[in-house]
Amino acid sequence: MRRGATLVALALAAAGAFAILGLAAPAFAKDRLGIYHGWAAFRDPETPRCYAIASPEQRVSGSVRSGYLSIGFWPREGVTHQIYVSLSRDRSASSSVAISAGGRRFRLKASASGAWAANRRGDLAIIAAIRSAASLSVESIGRDGRSIIDAYSLRGAPSAIDAAALRCAQ
Repeated sequence: MRRGATLVALALAAAGAFAILGLAAPAFAKDRLGIYHGWAAFRDPETPRCYAIASPEQRVSGSVRSGYLSIGFWPREGVTHQIYVSLSRDRSASSSVAISAGGRRFRLKASASGAWAANRRGDLAIIAAIRSAASLSVESIGRDGRSIIDAYSLRGAPSAIDAAALRCAQ
């Protein structure tokens, strides 16, 4: 798994639901940078890192967990615009994970419950598609053989991504 993806998966799995709902929880205290139509931007000063995050607006086939899509920034490591997807259900080991946005389809590297772009070029291509599209879907096949389709609205995504990028650039 790429640097940062594990950190995002662990920290955001618990904090993601609180973040998207705008709820405060002392154990997950983060600096909220803004809420943008269902997308949120946060700064975690302890790591340090910043990220834009959203939950799917629609899930197909009985999700087990909420899932999320995040774009992370780790200034100390020089990592920016890193995509990470937490699937709403575990995928089949024989199934790939793909993101579709703006008429483009991107195949991701994956674990049982998450996925990420193979490299920086992939991250940046997905970000470009996010900036030009109205929606995005993450697709795979679950362990039970049923489709996993998590659909995200991208309204507010560019603003949340920019807020996270700007804050971590400081």
